[in-house]
Amino acid sequence: MDNQSLIAAVTAAANNIKLREKADRAAIEVPAEGLLALMQKLRDDAQFSFDMLCDHTVIDWLAEGTFEFVYQLYSMTHQHYLMVLTRVSRDNPTVPSVSSLWKIAEWQERECYDMFGALYDGHKDLRRLFLEDDWKGFPLRKDYKDDFMLERPQ
Repeated sequence: MDNQSLIAAVTAAANNIKLREKADRAAIEVPAEGLLALMQKLRDDAQFSFDMLCDHTVIDWLAEGTFEFVYQLYSMTHQHYLMVLTRVSRDNPTVPSVSSLWKIAEWQERECYDMFGALYDGHKDLRRLFLEDDWKGFPLRKDYKDDFMLERPQ
């Protein structure tokens, strides 16, 4: 299935999906409240069969006051990729966990929590992964500061 056919099939299969323009692969945006249902459909529906969550990360759009959650999916059956994105407020950066669908998401979501403070409803073990448990703040947020950071020369 080529990218256009894939996008057409995904947008026909679920509501409130928008095409993401200017992406190097098939990419869609979905509201956070519809994320888990869509991801389950993308994994379980035979026409999609996205059996691999290759990558998951968060982008901090400080100026816009949002976090963008980015999921890279791959189907080994059909050999196609899909990027799924959802945006939420920085004040409440919470989305449903997809760890019930792909086990690797348990670690990927913990990493995003540790670095960005992203929260995942339904994650069974959401705690720091790399930093000490008593670490203050989230180092990949664009407004993060601590006493040990070097300042960029002006």
